[in-house]
Amino acid sequence: MQCHYCDREAAYEAEQAGVVVGLCADHFRERLEDLADDEGLAALSERLDVESTETE
Repeated sequence: MQCHYCDREAAYEAEQAGVVVGLCADHFRERLEDLADDEGLAALSERLDVESTETE
């Protein structure tokens, strides 16, 4: 499978609702960095950490 963003071979594949998307290692890393910088994700992460701590 080819990377969704470039012509390189996909190192990772993700599937949702029957749609498969491939990412090379570089673009996979970039997407993870984008998600890590997202404030909504940080807020959700904090919330999940608090909830998991409370249930222990």
